[in-house]
Amino acid sequence: MIRITSQLAIDENEIELQFIRASGPGGQNVNKVSTAVQLRFDVARSPSLPEDVRARLMKLAGNRLTNEGELLIEAKRHRTQERNRQDAITRLVELIRHATEKPKPRIATKPTKASKKRRLETKKQRGEVKRGRGKVED
Repeated sequence: MIRITSQLAIDENEIELQFIRASGPGGQNVNKVSTAVQLRFDVARSPSLPEDVRARLMKLAGNRLTNEGELLIEAKRHRTQERNRQDAITRLVELIRHATEKPKPRIATKPTKASKKRRLETKKQRGEVKRGRGKVED
C-alpha cells in the first residue's frame, strides 16, 4: 500500500510501471539501458479514490491524463531505474495529496464606499485626459 494521507492509501497493484529508454545525453549507455520510468495510474477506475478527490485529480493532471482516464507520469531525471521509480511514485503521491485538499470557497464581498469613490475619481481623471485630446481651436 502506498500511503497518501492518514485516511487515504492506494494499492501498489493499481499503478503500472514500465521501464523505457530515456532521451537526451548519456553517450552509448542511453541506447542500451532502459532507466526511465513510465508510471500509469487509472484515475477514472481507481477504487481507492473518493469521488471528490478523483474529480480534482483529473483536473490537476491536465495533459498528463489520457482519454481513457489514466494518469501518465514519466520520470527520467536520474540515471538508475530505482531512483526514477521512486521519483515517479513520489510525484504521484504529491499530486494525489494536492488533490485531497479541498479548495477554500470564495466569499463574495461588496466593494467599500472608499473604493467606489476612488474608481469614479480615476474615471473622471481619465475622461479629462481624453477630452483634452480634442481639436485645438484658434
